[in-house]
Amino acid sequence: MLIVGAGPVGLTLALDLGQRGVRCTLVERNPTSIQLPKMERCNGRTMEIYRRLGIAETVRAAGLPREAPMDVFLTTSLADPPLVHLPYPSVADARADIAAHNDGTRLLEPYQLISQYTLEPLLRSLVERLPSVDVRFGCELLAYTQNSDGVVASIDSGKGPTTLQASYLVGCDGGSSTVRKQAGIQLHGRGGIRTLRQALFYCPDLYERLPFGKGRHYHIARPPLFPFIILQDSTRHWTLHAAAASDAELARIFAASLGMPLPFDVLSVNEWTQHLLCADRYRDGRAFIAGDAAHLVIPTGGLGMNTGVGDAVDLAWKLAGTLAGWGGPGLLESYEPERRPIGLRNIKASGAAMAGRDSWRAARGAEMARLFDAEQRKVTEIQGIEAGYQYVDSPIIWPEDGERPDPDAARYTPTTWPGARLPHVWLEDGTALHDRLGVGYTLLRLGGTSDTWGLENAVRQTGAPLDVLEIGDRAAREVYGCDLVLVRPDLHVAWRGNSAPAEAEAIASRVTGWEGHRPPLPRGEGEA
Repeated sequence: MLIVGAGPVGLTLALDLGQRGVRCTLVERNPTSIQLPKMERCNGRTMEIYRRLGIAETVRAAGLPREAPMDVFLTTSLADPPLVHLPYPSVADARADIAAHNDGTRLLEPYQLISQYTLEPLLRSLVERLPSVDVRFGCELLAYTQNSDGVVASIDSGKGPTTLQASYLVGCDGGSSTVRKQAGIQLHGRGGIRTLRQALFYCPDLYERLPFGKGRHYHIARPPLFPFIILQDSTRHWTLHAAAASDAELARIFAASLGMPLPFDVLSVNEWTQHLLCADRYRDGRAFIAGDAAHLVIPTGGLGMNTGVGDAVDLAWKLAGTLAGWGGPGLLESYEPERRPIGLRNIKASGAAMAGRDSWRAARGAEMARLFDAEQRKVTEIQGIEAGYQYVDSPIIWPEDGERPDPDAARYTPTTWPGARLPHVWLEDGTALHDRLGVGYTLLRLGGTSDTWGLENAVRQTGAPLDVLEIGDRAAREVYGCDLVLVRPDLHVAWRGNSAPAEAEAIASRVTGWEGHRPPLPRGEGEA
């Protein structure tokens, strides 16, 4: 495997594949990890993914302290009383709320504020410990070709081009992706919407001097620029976004937004442009794209990197299964029809969040405060967008008749409808059901006396890893709504029912990617 781009998406993909024993080479053209904040929050779904990879607590230890509130404010300056205060729980408080509920409405993990310049080096250090992953910074992909056996890539580490061969190539190389461009994949949507400047400030005294409360986001109601100040994970660093005319102007805007005499240093300034774009394809033969290479969203709503992590975990188990021999051609064929609709959906949600922000900025006085209160909630209270996505019409999900729950609702509603993420449930012994699932498929037996040997045997005949988990737990049965649930390695439901299915072989063939293809080959070993 060759992965291009060592941002959070490429590193998550390498971590997932590496833990599955797949040999990978990860190349990154920059000599070091990113030094700019860019993203600053892993949402709850991403933290569930990181928990499954065994790194959630490591990420939390590096991020914002657990007791820090995540409140959002609209104010005329950081020294003035807020016009609007939207309280949001700290990680510690959110965890207490999760522990107190067992109806499937909460995710297993709350969000975590962590700056990208903290997260990337952390993920890199974890990936570099894996013996199956070769990490090469300062190494650029120049070009690649494909044949029936794999990909031949030309890479340069500064000493001249060399050749590297791999079975598959994944471009996690950002909005200007070399992989996407060489594959002839086009971006469509709204590009170049507006250009802003972002500055990173070191202001160590500000957090403790905030007179009206600590929080995460501070919107400054000063037209026409409406500066936006974001807390970083150290609580001593802050970013400012504004459509400033020059780099120097950002320091003046920050000082005015503080509203009190505090010393600060400007650490960096850079320009960035808002886009709402999605690739017309996510695959070209043996080359795939993920993350910003496949979709570009506006940071409003925090859907960029988090959507990319979803791409990575969807693709990782499918690549691993294909290389191991148990996954049929349909596994990799399903990547685009599963993830591209989610990219389009999240671009739409990001655009709506941006429009809401523009609406309150166009108002004045009490109307501005009223609109902020309404529209900002559409940015921060979107657990349904973050975790309620469903793989509608997926070629590797067993279809079900009836009315599917709304997959685009901002409010999260737990469901085991095929294609949805399996809701979190606490078991009677205090453990999370998610933590009991195997690394492959898991058949949950939640009640009844159905003999599921036929389904179990059909899945195992493909060579796919399968665990069978007997759960005599009333809460789990009530939330999941059926006796049997077949869960994929990425925690999405592949099939469900109340009795052993008569079409067991057809279900197994579909969910492992063999439907419409020749019978599975004997299981092999993962390779590069």
